[in-house]
Amino acid sequence: MRFAPRTLTARLVAVVVLLLAVAATVIAVSTTLILRHRLIDRLDADLRGANGFAVRIVIGPQQGTPLPQLPVPPRDPDTLTAVVNDGKVVGAAVYPRDADPVPVPEADFPQLLALTPGAPPTSATIGDFGDYRLVASRMTTGVVLVTGLTQRRVDDTVAQLIIISVIVAGVTLAGAGAAGLVLVRRELRPLQRVAATAAKVSEIPLDRGEVSLAERVPVADPATEVGTVGAALNTMLDHVGAALEARQESETRLRQFVADASHELRTPLAAIRGYAELTRRADLTPEAAYSVGRISSQSERMTALVEDLLLLARLDAGRPLERAPVDLTRLVLDTVNDAHAAGTDHRWRLDLPEEPVVVTGDASRLTQVLVNLLANARTHTPAGTAITVALEPNGSTVCLSVLDEGPGIAPELQPHVFERFARGSESRSRENGSTGLGLSIVDAVVAAHGGKVELTSRPGRTEFRVDLPTSSKG
Repeated sequence: MRFAPRTLTARLVAVVVLLLAVAATVIAVSTTLILRHRLIDRLDADLRGANGFAVRIVIGPQQGTPLPQLPVPPRDPDTLTAVVNDGKVVGAAVYPRDADPVPVPEADFPQLLALTPGAPPTSATIGDFGDYRLVASRMTTGVVLVTGLTQRRVDDTVAQLIIISVIVAGVTLAGAGAAGLVLVRRELRPLQRVAATAAKVSEIPLDRGEVSLAERVPVADPATEVGTVGAALNTMLDHVGAALEARQESETRLRQFVADASHELRTPLAAIRGYAELTRRADLTPEAAYSVGRISSQSERMTALVEDLLLLARLDAGRPLERAPVDLTRLVLDTVNDAHAAGTDHRWRLDLPEEPVVVTGDASRLTQVLVNLLANARTHTPAGTAITVALEPNGSTVCLSVLDEGPGIAPELQPHVFERFARGSESRSRENGSTGLGLSIVDAVVAAHGGKVELTSRPGRTEFRVDLPTSSKG
């Protein structure tokens, strides 16, 4: 898998080091080639001088004449001298400095014969002697005199230059990388402050309640790119903060209106129900008795709606709940017994631990949570459906689940079941007097206890899972 730097700092340092590496490579290669070319030119000049010297002192050797012992200039060690006559090498030797001549092997004669008299010097490998620069000159007698100088010094110099260049480039790149890392980190500190501010803001729950956006980015120089980003983020936070304040003010007014309206409606609704009950005690015709009964039932439904709205308004306002030990096991037993009496056509099951489960909370509100969940399961499942209520302690939390084997909740409705006035079935909910607030009350009460409620549903299995802390903070 290819390695790729993930952070901006690593990428910038990598780019800087890469550019320096490319520049160092170009400089090293160019320097090496230029130096080698200059050294070869200098060697060729020495070679021409050595060849001219040899031509001057060789006095027309005849065919079969032994190769003369040519004097070698002190500055030209490992000089090669060869004599070619009638297309044959009649003598060839290498003259090392301070050593006896060494004959050139016959296997290398073809390279000597391939030289063209008067042509520029050329390079050739002569057996174990290494690379030589060779030049050939034809004398007046027709004999070709070949002279060569070793390239060992040139090759050694170039090799040393390459090694030095690699070492210097490596040390330079390492130092540049370290220095670049320090400098890039210093230059990116304003951007890191922007990222830190954005991260803090992202952790603030903005969906509900009063929110204070006090985080801002300190902008040192708004003319820079990072300063522009920081200033833009601050402006955006100002707009978001203003919008959140307006939303909070609107929600507060709405909650206050709902609370006031619910509170004011309780008195006339109680009066309507009272007068309806008094009227039903009188002798009425069947039609009048039916009308009074409808008035009474609708006033009861309206009263339940008002009580639910008032409860939600109180929870939204953050009013504290009662905090006392609650025996969930006893609460489940009593609530399921009540549900069984109200829904005898369903099969009710219990899955409780042997030891009592106790949490800290508001007993009446927790009872309302379970009552709403059981009513929801009973209302939205056909007769004969099995409904299981289970308690499961889990360390510092307790899981209360209500599971039914009904038809399930449509996938498109599941994300909205805890919203207010949400209904899974319009006709059936209204027929059974549902207000659409039952599950939203469950969610609000559980949240007020520091817990959470989750839904999983598919055909044949719908489960509402409530996780409550055993010790809730007031």
